[in-house]
Amino acid sequence: MQTLRGADIVARTLEALGVTRIFTLSGNHIMPVFDALLETGISLVHVRHEAACVHMADAWGRLTGEVGVALVTGGQGHTNGAAALTTALAADSPVLLLSGHAGLSELGRGAFQELAQADIARPMTKAAWTAGSVASLGPDLARAFRIAREGRPGPVHLSLPVDLLETAVPAAAVRIPDRAVAALRVAEPAPDLVADLLAALAGAERPLIACGPALCDGSGRAAMAALEESLGLPVVGMESPRGINDPALGAFAEVLARADLLVLLGKPLDFTLRFGAAPALAPDCRFAIVDPDPALLARAPADRLAVSGLADPRPVVAALTARATALPRREAWHRDARAALAYRPPAWADLRGIEGRLHPVELCRAVAAFLEDHPDGTLICDGGEIGQWPQALVRAGRRLINGVSGTIGASIPFALAAALERPGAPVVAVLGDGTFGFHMAEFDTAVRYRIPFIAVVGNDARWNAEHQIQLRSYGPERTRHCDLLPTRYDTVVQALGGFGALVTEAAAFPAALEAAQASGLPACVNVMIESVPAPVIRRPG
Repeated sequence: MQTLRGADIVARTLEALGVTRIFTLSGNHIMPVFDALLETGISLVHVRHEAACVHMADAWGRLTGEVGVALVTGGQGHTNGAAALTTALAADSPVLLLSGHAGLSELGRGAFQELAQADIARPMTKAAWTAGSVASLGPDLARAFRIAREGRPGPVHLSLPVDLLETAVPAAAVRIPDRAVAALRVAEPAPDLVADLLAALAGAERPLIACGPALCDGSGRAAMAALEESLGLPVVGMESPRGINDPALGAFAEVLARADLLVLLGKPLDFTLRFGAAPALAPDCRFAIVDPDPALLARAPADRLAVSGLADPRPVVAALTARATALPRREAWHRDARAALAYRPPAWADLRGIEGRLHPVELCRAVAAFLEDHPDGTLICDGGEIGQWPQALVRAGRRLINGVSGTIGASIPFALAAALERPGAPVVAVLGDGTFGFHMAEFDTAVRYRIPFIAVVGNDARWNAEHQIQLRSYGPERTRHCDLLPTRYDTVVQALGGFGALVTEAAAFPAALEAAQASGLPACVNVMIESVPAPVIRRPG
């Protein structure tokens, strides 16, 4: 009689659900799954730290819209990986963290690496649970896939007890779920909701539409651009922890303060919008909120709520775009808002660094020129201060940032996933020297799997975001404990088998980028930079 282990059911279900790649770090509890995956067409990317698995799955989910899958072992492997779920949750990224788990038959008896893993993951996920039987493994995976993508996308966790993975059952009794079982149920907007939104927009003099992180992928940004063109109104995507001070949005704070109607499509009313309070928003600015999460509809003050409704933001954007011709045009408001969003201080054109160190603007000029020559390239931004400069100044075919969580350290794993998802196209990750330290060992992963990308490290030998907080809050005489060494991160990468270059002059940086790209290797261009705060853009007057 043919039998299947629980691990075989897991592997075959993942393949049936369309998974082609899993980001993983091995460990005792998941070795049965490693074995079972050999019988599938799923490839593994075996990394050096569990958090990197989740960051890679996060990037994969954001770039493809598929569920990015991370597979780690139980105990500390799970807690290491779970730490990265916060970044995915804040970014509305569809991720599935599969963790090995102590055997069910041993729980409560001091099992190896026994932890309440689902309880640990639950605050950082849409849902988290532990499989309870071999028969439930396939349905559990299908359910997890559906939850991760449905409504507001986000991470899901499923723990896999090792005794279930090792248990064999008759193959005839197993039904492997297919994609139909995990199919999305899209929450289309009710006709009345679309009509109410159009009426609210028509009645406002200075309406502004803000869309959340789930719409900040390639197709979402195209849809937002089409909506703006159709409405003749400003439409922005918000995915930065800097919120109203996001340098990618120019003088956005000025636009927001003038708006008399703020339409939030899948964008939470939270700290990034100063909770809707004055002076960030006018005291009489009204809100229209559409979200698949009912809890987020309740955040707006009732006396200022013009419209609210449950729906997924993408079909709402499509419906508004299709019916936009019925609205009056607000040409002057749109023109003024776009000018503010596009504004960058003219003085930036003349910024230069000190001897032996580039100003971040000089770094960005070279990265921007490089990506102009590679329109299929990907820009990744990370780090407290340095990561904000390319968000303000560099345009790329696609972009990934650390996201609303504000957690740094994801850029190197992000870069690996982006390069795997679009082979042959350059990936440039701009990150700080503090950030580099989180996952520098993943250059070993990149070398082993021959995944080329370019890490541009802005090296000012300090944790600059915290240093700037100390300067602002406590004064220069109390700036302590945020210094780092001016480490040669380029030689670290060379020792791991990659390409490395040191840059201390702006004139040398373009050639270093081209040499890194031409090497075909994972590359680190270590750029010594001046230590300056991140930009906050305001127009004069």
